[in-house]
Amino acid sequence: VQLQASGGGLVQTGGSLRLSCAVSGGTSRIGTVAWFRLAPGKEREPIASIPWRGGIGHYVDSAKDRFTISRDNAKNTVYLQMNSLKPEDTAVYYCAADSRRRVGVWSSSNYDYWGQGTQVTVSS
Repeated sequence: VQLQASGGGLVQTGGSLRLSCAVSGGTSRIGTVAWFRLAPGKEREPIASIPWRGGIGHYVDSAKDRFTISRDNAKNTVYLQMNSLKPEDTAVYYCAADSRRRVGVWSSSNYDYWGQGTQVTVSS
């Protein structure tokens, strides 16, 4: 299974970005896809997760108001829509896949496959 994250970039405070996570090479082995981020000087933190087939997204409390996770199985892609971005959202954003269907599980050790990350920079 391979995951490729894209869509990052430089955006001003208050702006929006939509990240994409393209999944290939054995999607039948995937149960859940999630987004994480890693900011300088901080630990990697979860943002949201969604079942690969059916079901709705789940979010950590800090992401519920501004971020939306969705998927398009026809395109084998999971998205993260980010609105009202703030400088503290600056980070490398990663998508990850768990072979099991279990949303709301936030420990990164549960995820078997990881993409390479995409940089998001929010200027003040």
